[in-house]
Amino acid sequence: MARPSHQPEPDKRRQVEALAGFGIPEAEIAGLIGIDPKTLRKHYRHELDFGHTKANAKVAENLFRKATGDGRESVTAAIFWLKARARWKEININEHSGIDGRPIEQVTEIKRIIVSAPERAIAHPGNPVLPSPDGVQSSVIWEAPYR
Repeated sequence: MARPSHQPEPDKRRQVEALAGFGIPEAEIAGLIGIDPKTLRKHYRHELDFGHTKANAKVAENLFRKATGDGRESVTAAIFWLKARARWKEININEHSGIDGRPIEQVTEIKRIIVSAPERAIAHPGNPVLPSPDGVQSSVIWEAPYR
């Protein structure tokens, strides 16, 4: 025995339109309505195609009302609206300068300083002492001069 043909009712149309607007997948909407996804697409094509458009319009209307209103909420809504719709954006500008606002000097010179083991232990505790070819223990410190 065959099933009776599905007849869409106005309340089902509103429900499908709302669910499609919320982004619910067609298979899940069909399950909630109690029909096959093919039947859903056959009888509710308009609601599936335009449910998201109506939902977006409703949200945009509410956002616009808040953005053009008063209070703290209106500032946040206006900023969001302008970023999303008017292509406004926040720009951060970072400027770097040297001492007293002068240009930064690029240091390319590296000095090699040989320090004897006792001086090294006092000046830089915890750094390794390296043996040198002449038998005197010394450490090598690499440093870039400050200008």
